Amino acid sequence: MTFDVAGSVARAMHDRSAAWRFIEGFLAAWTEPIGPEDGWTRRELAEAEDRLGVGLPEALKEALALFGTRPEVTSNHDRLLAPAELWLDGDVLVFRSDQWIEAWGVRLAGADPEVLVRHDSRDKHQYPWNPWMPRFSLACVELVLSMAVFGDGGETADRERKDADLPLLDEHFTLLPLNSPLSRWFVSDDVIIREDDRAWLWACARTPEAFEQLVERFPGAWER
Repeated sequence: MTFDVAGSVARAMHDRSAAWRFIEGFLAAWTEPIGPEDGWTRRELAEAEDRLGVGLPEALKEALALFGTRPEVTSNHDRLLAPAELWLDGDVLVFRSDQWIEAWGVRLAGADPEVLVRHDSRDKHQYPWNPWMPRFSLACVELVLSMAVFGDGGETADRERKDADLPLLDEHFTLLPLNSPLSRWFVSDDVIIREDDRAWLWACARTPEAFEQLVERFPGAWER
């Protein structure tokens, strides 16, 4: 099954509903389709609002209700928090955390608010919140792609980025407009590559054949 990752992400840049269609289409093509049991219930979301004393942004509720209970999608590296785990840091609602002591949050304004990121050191020093993505729904697109390249499947791998990789990325891949301050995303029909800090490549192939083509085009010490 072929899925137009680049075209679907481009549509999601300006349309929240298109972000959810991207996630549905991507998971159907690359892993398993979303089912009715893959999201949190309205009751569980309402209980989170009661506990926090605030209304959750509509986009956050839509995402949690759509795919929030799929751990291989939400929690194999960074972790999308369950409704009972959401917490407030002043006027910022924290919805995602990662193993390297980072947190993502949104301010409680608007249906699809801007996403902020903060790094907390191991000595509990808290750094300020900084802009990360212009809309929460785009952060969900990035989350799903990140979970793909950080997955445990046999068609994922990573290695150091080389200068020789740059013309190959431009030749064989489409650069997505979905870029955070430190990462860039490249896609073809069957391969996704995340470049971190212009120093490291993380890759996911949809099929074993696509993975073999990847390592032929980009030779090096890939770690699977």
